[in-house]
Amino acid sequence: MHTDVVLINLLWMLGVSGLTRPRGQTPQPYGHCRSKREMSLMQGSGRKIGSPIFKRSPDMTKAGGKKSEQLLRIDDHDFTMRPGFGGPAVPVGVDVQVESLDAISEVDMDFTMTLYLRHYWKDERLSFRSNKNQSMTFDGRLVKKIWVPDMFFVHSKKSFTHDTTTENVMLRVYPDGKVLYSLRVTVTSMCSMDLSRFPLDTQTCSLEIESYAYTDDDLMLYWKEGNRSLNTDERISLSQFLIQEFHTTSRLAFYSSTGWYNRLYINFTLRRHIFFFLLQTYFPATLMVMLSWVSFWIDRRAVPARVPLGITTVLTMSTIITGVNASMPRVSYIKAVDIYLWLLCTCGMNHPGMMSVSYSEMDVNNTGNYGMPEQNGVKRERMLVQLAMGTDQVTGHVASGGYSDSWIDTHVIDKYSRVLFPGSYILFNIIYWSIYS
Repeated sequence: MHTDVVLINLLWMLGVSGLTRPRGQTPQPYGHCRSKREMSLMQGSGRKIGSPIFKRSPDMTKAGGKKSEQLLRIDDHDFTMRPGFGGPAVPVGVDVQVESLDAISEVDMDFTMTLYLRHYWKDERLSFRSNKNQSMTFDGRLVKKIWVPDMFFVHSKKSFTHDTTTENVMLRVYPDGKVLYSLRVTVTSMCSMDLSRFPLDTQTCSLEIESYAYTDDDLMLYWKEGNRSLNTDERISLSQFLIQEFHTTSRLAFYSSTGWYNRLYINFTLRRHIFFFLLQTYFPATLMVMLSWVSFWIDRRAVPARVPLGITTVLTMSTIITGVNASMPRVSYIKAVDIYLWLLCTCGMNHPGMMSVSYSEMDVNNTGNYGMPEQNGVKRERMLVQLAMGTDQVTGHVASGGYSDSWIDTHVIDKYSRVLFPGSYILFNIIYWSIYS
């Protein structure tokens, strides 16, 4: 019992001593005590909170510097005037990368081309200091604030600069003031075509580049590397044409009211593919002509069979001619395809001429033996021939047709026609293809 009392007193004394604190001091929360312990541990390890190991590296992209416009001193110069105003002409070199030939139209007499057009010149007003001699590249926003050559396409019907997803314009400035200005353009320009040899023709078209405001006294436009200034994509192809050649030329163009201007030419030669027209025009026409020859092997008394065959041939040839001309411009001269089709259409008429031969009604079915003797084993046939009389020169009216008996060996006519018509057609093809091919 005494021992228990002693233990209770000792515990009470220890509790009182642990709870005693200086006057005016408030109890601190647990978190505060923990932070003190952590700080004491950090201080004990020799690492301070403000030491460099806990600092982030500075963002160099946000470091203050001069703007590009201030570096190029754009506000210090008047860029409405050309470089070296009042002095010699500014040399402006040009090179072109042809991306595609999009369309060639015979009806509209034009072509559409997409290309990269690049200009090279020197403007000392844009020179800047550079320790590493590196150039600066900008987009189209800076182009509107400096001087650039005012190029345009002569004889163009429409053109535009691509703007997807942004405007396809690039400006590169070098420390010594040299400038490269590039843009991607699609242009539709006029091309005067001579279709007299169509579809066996070869066309030469040109895209012409010129300064609109500056004459040759202010701006000297030239191909930067001669004929090597023009590059083309090897994948360029057209459905109807074979691209034979691309080359460059340049010359002076004179305008009576303004003067002389430097003009650059992008020339390209196109040769039309003939195989399409062989399948669609020449082969069908040849088959129609050969079909018309079948009438020479049909019995000469089978008039209902021979007449529709000739009419069908002529109508089919007329349809082919109409289909060809529907896709062509309305030119006032004869094309090579017209010569071929119209002559074939005439050859398809087996008996052209002013004289029309017809059997009389009483002899349609009885013309084989009409009182005619045999000669050399061949029976001659008698038929009535209606001669279409010529126009009466006095009255101006066609005289009435008169009937007269005539002896005609129609079998001999068919026999010679079987050789004469194919031979004439072969000779015509030899002459035609030797001239136009």
